[in-house]
Amino acid sequence: MDDAIRKAETLIEALSYIRQFRNRLIVIKLGGSAMEEPAALKATLEDVIFMATVGLRPIVVHGGGKPIDRAMAESGLKPRKVLGRRYTDEETLAIVVRVLLKEINADLEKQVRSLGGRAVGPHLGSLQFLFGQKLTLPGDDGKPIDLGRVGQVTRIDADLLRDFCAAGIIPLIPSVALADDGGWLNVNADTAAAAVAAQLDAEKLVLLTDTPGILLDRNNPASLLASLDVARCRELIQQKIIDEGMIPKVEACFDALNAGVRKTHIIDGRLRHSLLLEIYTDRGVGTEISGS
Repeated sequence: MDDAIRKAETLIEALSYIRQFRNRLIVIKLGGSAMEEPAALKATLEDVIFMATVGLRPIVVHGGGKPIDRAMAESGLKPRKVLGRRYTDEETLAIVVRVLLKEINADLEKQVRSLGGRAVGPHLGSLQFLFGQKLTLPGDDGKPIDLGRVGQVTRIDADLLRDFCAAGIIPLIPSVALADDGGWLNVNADTAAAAVAAQLDAEKLVLLTDTPGILLDRNNPASLLASLDVARCRELIQQKIIDEGMIPKVEACFDALNAGVRKTHIIDGRLRHSLLLEIYTDRGVGTEISGS
């Protein structure tokens, strides 16, 4: 009986958040182990379906770094990074598009439907949500560095995304954008998710990672920082507590917050139902970053 009462109390705790976020948009970046481990992926998709069922309007943006690396290896290609970005020549781009669109996106849609949800993705070729331009980054000499077909999101089909969400259909967006020349661009999934959240004026941006969140001590999960503002994050970057792969994720959160997104979250995608625990409970399970 005590266990049943605790479950009821959890539902009541969630009720205020269900009311608060009803009809609000939330953008979720799916990547890392949350995509690689079947049990973690199933739990994450169940969370997304739950959100859509109780009135929140989720949009999923996904990458696919590890599957792309495997596909490149099978083709005899070696991944090359330039300033932290995957150098994308035409041969690499063909693999990126195939893996993200034809394989991962199609599989995610199939899994959502098998779990009782409704989803739509551009894998069939009749839809496109992201549009972009080639990304240029300056080198040490100030001259632009060639990244190949690497891009940044400049525009989204906001009306189409809102229409799907209003109908209870979950958009699944791979991290590729259509360029003005009609070709594809490989875009970073974190920054793409931030761009979607910003242009839709979303309530929240949630990045699923392979860490509990932002830690004061990366070797101590108990040092999790549950709530931060932008100023404190910048201090932690200067102190090199936030470093390496976490910096671009935090900067994606900054971009979203600067554009008016209310809250951003970095959570552990390996933890079962971390999305529900972060959004619908008082304590949460990851790091919440706010603008002030």
